Amino acid sequence: MLFSTLTLGELELPNRLVMAPLTRVRSGEAGVPGPLVVEHYRQRASLGLIVSEGTHPSAGARSYAGQPGIFTPEQVAGWKKVTDAVHAEGGRMFAQIMHGGRVSHQDITGGAEIVAPSAVAVEGTVHTPAGKQPYPVPRALDTDELPMVIQELVNASLNAIEAGFDGVELHSANGYLLHEFLAPNSNIRTDSYGGSPENRARFVIETVNAVVAAVGANRVGIRISPEHNVQGIAETDAADVRATYEVLVDSIAPLNLAYLSVLHHEPTGQLVQDLRSRFSGPFLVNTGFGVVTTREEAVSLVADGHADAVVVGRPAIANPDLARRWKESLPLNEPDASTFYSTGAEGYTDYPFYQDSNS
Repeated sequence: MLFSTLTLGELELPNRLVMAPLTRVRSGEAGVPGPLVVEHYRQRASLGLIVSEGTHPSAGARSYAGQPGIFTPEQVAGWKKVTDAVHAEGGRMFAQIMHGGRVSHQDITGGAEIVAPSAVAVEGTVHTPAGKQPYPVPRALDTDELPMVIQELVNASLNAIEAGFDGVELHSANGYLLHEFLAPNSNIRTDSYGGSPENRARFVIETVNAVVAAVGANRVGIRISPEHNVQGIAETDAADVRATYEVLVDSIAPLNLAYLSVLHHEPTGQLVQDLRSRFSGPFLVNTGFGVVTTREEAVSLVADGHADAVVVGRPAIANPDLARRWKESLPLNEPDASTFYSTGAEGYTDYPFYQDSNS
């Protein structure tokens, strides 16, 4: 079943392999995808769906130097070349819309202030153009600013459709802004957006509704990562986690989104599968950072009914023709982690396709 078709929104995927959103920092200081980015995504068009690396909706939302944006005309034009190339190869592509929140530094945002639900910094250091520096204490967003932040995400989503993407994925995972609202240690607000699970989920729910109103539910997916305690997130109270994500999923399920994508170390566990039953629509799973999804695991997740599609990262980095390799049980290229966050073609567009012995 992993290699069967799947209807997702208005798209029909030829297989159930989804390329994970993967930060690769190849878009320069201006955040404009260039020919190298075009080629990288074009090569991977045989995957059922490509989800782009996280694209920021404003200068202050950028988390990484070299990360692409989707708020200037030049960035939109750059992405149009990417989507044209993917579509020319028969592929399908969603843009991941990502506000980095407190996971950033003013040396990365060009001086734009760092904002978050609350004035709570991420512990540790961040890579900036000037070297490693401590994460700054973000400014807590005022309640009356929240509609403007949502509008940034709506505008970015509209720009993505203008750039030719088939849809957008809202990034509510891995410690970035939307996830920061959900987590009790990064959201210590005392207004209607903090405190209870219902209040902490409110900003994400309002964002999803606003983007759906702008581009249509069939063009909107969302990525969540409950209990994925990275980049300062601490979701350690199982009852609170369940309550928070049940509120979120119950609130967005009636919208009939294109999909819900869940990153979790136990995709077959009760929490994830309960969320699946509440959502009822197309359901994608990803085992998370540090765990490489194998062919056998991907096959079983779909065959055993735990997911409709499987999101894969590193295997897709190293194997542009991963769908063929896994379908035919061919050997794989191994990814070179030292080139994940460099700037050139090495480890980005130079992984070879499988060559038949008679070719």
